[in-house]
Amino acid sequence: MGNRAYNFNAGPAALPLEVLERAARELVEYQGIGMSVMEISHRSKEYEALNDETQALIRELFGVPSGYKVLFLQGGASTQFAMIPMNLLTPGKSGSYVLTGAWAEKAYKEAKLFGDVSVAASTEADKFMRMPAVSEIVVDPNTAYLHLTSNETIEGTQFAEFPDTGSVPLIADMSSDILSRPVDVSKFSLIYAGAQKNLGPSGVTVVIVRDELVEASPKGLATMLRYDIHAKNNSLYNTPPAYSVYMMNRVLQWLRDNGGVAAMEKRNIEKTDLIYNAIDNSGGFYRGAAQPGSRSRMNITFRLASEELEKQFIKESEQQGFVGLKGHRSVGGLRASTYNAVPLESCKALAEFMSDFQRRNG
Repeated sequence: MGNRAYNFNAGPAALPLEVLERAARELVEYQGIGMSVMEISHRSKEYEALNDETQALIRELFGVPSGYKVLFLQGGASTQFAMIPMNLLTPGKSGSYVLTGAWAEKAYKEAKLFGDVSVAASTEADKFMRMPAVSEIVVDPNTAYLHLTSNETIEGTQFAEFPDTGSVPLIADMSSDILSRPVDVSKFSLIYAGAQKNLGPSGVTVVIVRDELVEASPKGLATMLRYDIHAKNNSLYNTPPAYSVYMMNRVLQWLRDNGGVAAMEKRNIEKTDLIYNAIDNSGGFYRGAAQPGSRSRMNITFRLASEELEKQFIKESEQQGFVGLKGHRSVGGLRASTYNAVPLESCKALAEFMSDFQRRNG
């Protein structure tokens, strides 16, 4: 494939080239059935097999123990911000939230619509440029659950370790770093992730949830917003986003064939070190935005001496085939998103461009 951009978009984000080429070959006819996977019934044996295999791949790659359901839902992680309190926030209890940036705040604000919520820790005083230490997170034993965001895409911060919440269910939005590193899933009662960063295209949201939480869904809740309904129907209660699930299946196969999650972590460290080293060895020309101990392996945020210089950096980088390096409008600066499918070559090219840009403007 000629002329592929260096894609550093924050999401929808880069997909593996091999997966796109395979999808192109399989687009018109899926497994000899004379139709595209987009045209078949979600009640067909072919789709049911795809649905089951995709769940099994997530279990295998992420090490999901027994006692959990793997659900494929719609509405993105943003719908989970509401579904979690709707299903789990019982009267007399509160939901605890760790406030670490834009996405954690969105989840917190949404939960406020449905019941009592409290803040278990916040790094707002540090402009959300760090993650709280595990010791800073105060877990009230009467809380219904503790919610955290494992990686903040906008600020470029990531939890290095997770708190032990004892009997309080731990819930994590892992939209931007799921399957980028090994995680002890048994520590969590619910993990959710929109697909469009590490798992595939947008349109499907993965929810990995303990059986006892599934059973807690209130019967008075709208049918489509109940975990128990989706679990009982194997995520086929209504028409699923079939093509997004198919693409996720192919991305998961690619991940498995490339050494699984441990190999991804090794690659992600190697990739991001190239860019973080370009920042740290620039003598202050580039400044990392996140505090070093909280730096993300998925979203690298950095600044230059002036906004004019940042605009010039973005303009010149676009001319060189780099896409998506402008920081989020709420924090400004620059951001390189280096999800699993971003190749090492793209990160090498960016590090070289950064050095060259510094030479010409330093």
